[in-house]
Amino acid sequence: MRITLERSNLLKSLNHVHRVVERRNTIPILSNVLLKAEGAALDMKATDLDLEITESTAAMVEQAGATTVPAHLLYEIVRKLPDGSEVALATTPDGGSMTVASGRSKFSLQCLPQADFPDLTAGSFTHSFKIKASDFKMLIDRTQFAISTEETRYYLNGIFLHTIEASGALKLRAVATDGHRLARADVDAPSGSEGMPGIIIPRKTVGELQKLIDNPDLVIGIEISDSKIRLSIGTVVLTSKLIDGTFPDYQRVIPQANDKEMRVDCQTFARAVDRVSTISSERGRAVKLALSDGQLLLTVNNPDSGSATEEVAVGYENDAMEIGFNAKYLLDITSQLSGDDAIFLLADAGSPTLIRDTAGVDALYVLMPMRV
Repeated sequence: MRITLERSNLLKSLNHVHRVVERRNTIPILSNVLLKAEGAALDMKATDLDLEITESTAAMVEQAGATTVPAHLLYEIVRKLPDGSEVALATTPDGGSMTVASGRSKFSLQCLPQADFPDLTAGSFTHSFKIKASDFKMLIDRTQFAISTEETRYYLNGIFLHTIEASGALKLRAVATDGHRLARADVDAPSGSEGMPGIIIPRKTVGELQKLIDNPDLVIGIEISDSKIRLSIGTVVLTSKLIDGTFPDYQRVIPQANDKEMRVDCQTFARAVDRVSTISSERGRAVKLALSDGQLLLTVNNPDSGSATEEVAVGYENDAMEIGFNAKYLLDITSQLSGDDAIFLLADAGSPTLIRDTAGVDALYVLMPMRV
């Protein structure tokens, strides 16, 4: 293999694919990126056996061929080369090493044979559809913070993506929960998504998608089977295994009869919560909300360091009540809201609270209270 290409193009593609590669690997080939040169392009592929990313970039191919080299090492070398430079990649006749040359710099990297590189893309997909990148990014951004990190409940370690009939229309819905809070977001279901299986996209895949979807004007191609999802985002193709488990019936925990409404300026509320929670202990970050007519009093008590209170004007015309929440969870949710105001629908101190956005975003949040 002998090729020449622009450093900027190579760096951008390597940036996308090398992140999948785990730093510590017991299987040496999984530390490598597969480079395949043919036609006028260099194709790159990296995998951790659960997730695979491929990307194609333009290159001058003098001699076609394929090899694998350490992914993080190649990325670091290319990153440190000067802007605007050209990079020449060439393998030795025996395929045992590859030289990376640019200007006066020259590196030699150990290769492993292409034949050993695993392939994740086997199998057929039952459903395929296209969706605007801005819509798909909204579904992920609005829900990812609520993904559980508790490995024992592995079926909560991702976003549940499915279609559902809501308000007389078919919606594509994303849901995530960790048992303490729940996030739900809807967009109109794209043509071709009807009847798709409900799937759970793993947390690592969600994190990569957030980084890959950097152009909201793109259209993303999505293919789904019971066990895998493949997304085509510009020149990048991401294939991922899905979480093999059953997502719980989240509809049951969304309260329907919360009749006490509090409307509050989102920024004012978030800043006040952030200020009073400064004094809270890391273990129990509880903030107490005391509601009365048109007034909200935020209180944090920490036996070790003291207490804090702050008053916020709110729209509230119900019976006085007190309820406690985890301050971090409140801040996580308010950071997702794009409207000026947040609407809290409450029942009592022991029941889950519903939080809605006033902007035209089809998303809602459920938060379990804490004892304070």
